Amino acid sequence: MPERGRFLGIVPARGGSKSVPRKNLRPLLGRPLIAWTIESATAAKSLDRLIVSTDDAEIAEVSRRWGAEVPFLRPAAIAADDTPDLPVFQHALRALREADGYVPDAVVHLRPTQPLRTAAEIDRAVELWRRSGADCVKSVRPVAEHPFKMYRLVGERLVPYLDSEERRRRGPDVPRQSLESVYLSSGVVDVVRRETVEMGSTEGGSIVPYFTDPATYVNLDSLRDFGIAEALMRALGWEEERR
Repeated sequence: MPERGRFLGIVPARGGSKSVPRKNLRPLLGRPLIAWTIESATAAKSLDRLIVSTDDAEIAEVSRRWGAEVPFLRPAAIAADDTPDLPVFQHALRALREADGYVPDAVVHLRPTQPLRTAAEIDRAVELWRRSGADCVKSVRPVAEHPFKMYRLVGERLVPYLDSEERRRRGPDVPRQSLESVYLSSGVVDVVRRETVEMGSTEGGSIVPYFTDPATYVNLDSLRDFGIAEALMRALGWEEERR
């Protein structure tokens, strides 16, 4: 890999959204939601290319207006509610290779539902990937809810989610402080080796964590989340910084 590498930012943005209609275009502090991600990505020094993968002509137009490339419209077959990230990345890599021979070293996954992501975070995650030699750098956040204390339904009965020897030995009432830390994908920025994506995975066998700040974490899945995000962004001075 070249010393700097070639890093392709991909913003997946479907037109359909059941929880919040037209979510990616919904205003957040006066601009479309997707614009916040495009702004941080275009300011990042590590990305040599930024594309939006969408099936929606209006999202494509808005994305171009804010500075992203939209070199194709995503086929409907990979724009359904249950479409995972992998075929979206694979399609983008094939399309760019066939169009102009562009072959990046890694895909940088930038979800538009994380508007508080900064350019510096993108650059730090990319640099971590470069230094680590891992297949994937995955952004994660600590969570207080531990799977050790979780249950699932089998019929009408609860059974432990973790059916392990340790849980049977220690019982369910173990103090949370004595359990090992667990982390949840935060979706802020993930960096995945191109070959890993081409071979059929968005993680690979070697994953390095990029720890994100829980104090600035939001995930926009409901109208209520938009209100929380705007309140947090105002409290952090995002309106003033971007005037």
